[in-house]
Amino acid sequence: MTAFPYYDTPALAALEDQAQKLLASFAARGYTREEPSILQPAGIFLDRSGEEIRRRTFTLTDPSGRELCLRPDLTIPICRMAVESKAPLPARLCYHGLAFRQQPNSPDAPTQFYQAGAELLGLADCAAGDSEIVSLAIAAVRAAGISDFDMTVGDLAFFGALIDALDLPAHWRARLKRHFWRAGYFEELLQRLTRGSAPEQKSLLGALSGQGVAEARRLVEERLVASGLSPQGVRTLDEVVERLMEQAADEEASHLDEKVVRVITGLLDVSGPARDALARIRSLAAEARIDLDAPLAAMAARLDAIESMGVDPKRITFAAHFGRNMEYYTGFVFELRAGETIAGGGRYDTLLEAIGAGRPIPAVGVAFWTEAMLAAGGA
Repeated sequence: MTAFPYYDTPALAALEDQAQKLLASFAARGYTREEPSILQPAGIFLDRSGEEIRRRTFTLTDPSGRELCLRPDLTIPICRMAVESKAPLPARLCYHGLAFRQQPNSPDAPTQFYQAGAELLGLADCAAGDSEIVSLAIAAVRAAGISDFDMTVGDLAFFGALIDALDLPAHWRARLKRHFWRAGYFEELLQRLTRGSAPEQKSLLGALSGQGVAEARRLVEERLVASGLSPQGVRTLDEVVERLMEQAADEEASHLDEKVVRVITGLLDVSGPARDALARIRSLAAEARIDLDAPLAAMAARLDAIESMGVDPKRITFAAHFGRNMEYYTGFVFELRAGETIAGGGRYDTLLEAIGAGRPIPAVGVAFWTEAMLAAGGA
C-alpha cells in the first residue's frame, strides 16, 4: 500500500469495469447517478460524522476564510445536494468517485480511495427501505463477481429503546445517548456515573464545581499550560472545558445503580451468530423486565429477508455495538466482508433534517469500497 496511490492503465481499466457493473446494478433498481463536489464545507462533516471520521478529514481554509474539506465520504454531500435542490421524494440516488481520509495510525495506507454507493431518501416504509438497500448491496457485490462474503448486522435502536426503558433521570438519558458514539469515552462516562472520577482528576473537578464558563476556561487553560499539554485531536479548548464541567457536575450528583450499568454493558457486549445474539438480547430484556420486542421483531424480519436472498445464516453475525463510529446512523446498520470490509451502510433518519431539510426524512444507504472489492476477487 502507499499513501499516495498511482493508477496505471490496467488498474484504471479494472476499476472502471467494476464501476460500470455496480452502476448498472444500481440503475436496474431505479437509482440515478449524481456527483457532488470533491471540495465540501467542512462543518457538515465535522458536526455530523462522528469523531472517527472527523479526525481523519482533510481540512483547509480558502482565501475568504471559509473552512473546507476534501469529502471523506459521499453520503453527506449527496444528501446535502438532495436537500438544497429540493429533490422529489422518495429519491433513489447513486454515485462513484474518490473519497479522501487521513490515516494517522497507518501512514502507508491510501489517503484516497474509490467509493461507490446508493442512497434511498424519503421512503416512509422504513422496513421496506432497509430490505431494498440490503438487497441492492448483496446484488451489487455479486454483480461485481463476489459471492463469498460474510455479513455483520446491528441496530442502534436497541440502545435507544433500552435507555428509554430504564428508570433514569431525563438528563442522564440524554447524556448517555449523546455520548454513545464516543467509543472509550462512553465507557468512561458509565464508570464515572457509577463510581465517580479517578482520584487524580478530583482536585481539578472540585475547583471547577460551581464555576462559570469563563472562570472554568481560565482554570483549565492554566492547568494545561502548567502540565505542558494541549487539547487533543479535533477537540478545542472550549470542548475540553465543556466536558470537564460535565464531569464536575457528575461528581456532585448521585451515581448510577450498578445494576443499571450491568444491563447497559450487557447489551453492548452481545455479539455472535445473529439468531443466537437475538435470543441473548431477548433473555437480557426479560431478566431486566424491559420491553425490546419492537427492535427484536424488526431485526428478526431483516434476518428472514437476508436469508431469503441466499445468504448462509452461519455467515451472518450480530454485534450490538456495531455502527458507533458514524454519528449520523440511527437504526439498522450492516457491512459485508470478503477478507476485509467491502461494503457497509445503514439507516440515518435524522441527517437530512440536520443539514437543512427542516423536517425528519427517513433515509438509508450503502457504500462500497471498490478497490477492496477488486482485491477480494471482484471484477
